[in-house]
Amino acid sequence: MSGVPLRVVSYNVHGLRDDRAALGALVRDLAPDVLVVQEAPRRFRWRQKCAALASETGLVVAAGGLPSLGNLLLVSLRVAVRRTWCMRYPLTPGRHLRGAVFAEGAVRGATFTVSGSHLATDAAERPSQAQHWKTELDTLSGPVIVAADLNEGPGGGAWRTVEDGLSGSGDDVATFPAGAPSRRIDALFVSPDVTIERYEIISTDQARVASDHLPIVADLLLPSS
Repeated sequence: MSGVPLRVVSYNVHGLRDDRAALGALVRDLAPDVLVVQEAPRRFRWRQKCAALASETGLVVAAGGLPSLGNLLLVSLRVAVRRTWCMRYPLTPGRHLRGAVFAEGAVRGATFTVSGSHLATDAAERPSQAQHWKTELDTLSGPVIVAADLNEGPGGGAWRTVEDGLSGSGDDVATFPAGAPSRRIDALFVSPDVTIERYEIISTDQARVASDHLPIVADLLLPSS
């Protein structure tokens, strides 16, 4: 099948509180072109901490961190980043402020937009956050890649909102907690013009100690421009 290959990994890294060496080694072995991170550094010295994570994984920082409340995009040197932006969802008093990160990129002449987010653990908050994110996603044109910790499984209202018009949820394989997975709360979706060649939840021993979530790896084909 013709197209430009792009490997994307989505990963909630649990604030880098687990086996950091295993995390870095796993991502290096997966060798993504784009790593969409949830629970990345977002507070004191977040720039240095995000840069250190990028270095440990063999990637470079594209966008995110504090401006997107812990959502981070790292890319390989294959990817040319053309534009980045972040958004924040309305704050519910007493709850965590959350948001999303976006980047327009190109690889071998093929263009795409990637976005990542981490929705609330509170079921009352998630639907409005999903809708705010989806409203921004719906303004995008061309190939789109969407990755998130949705904090709910397939069939939930927020999941359905984000997934609408996209594809790629894969088999209903649990992603959390990594040590004994029982819930599928992490997802990666793509627009109809992107072909999915591989979609896998990584559940190796290394992955189980690297974070409290299991990562998703997707091998994609972007339409040639």
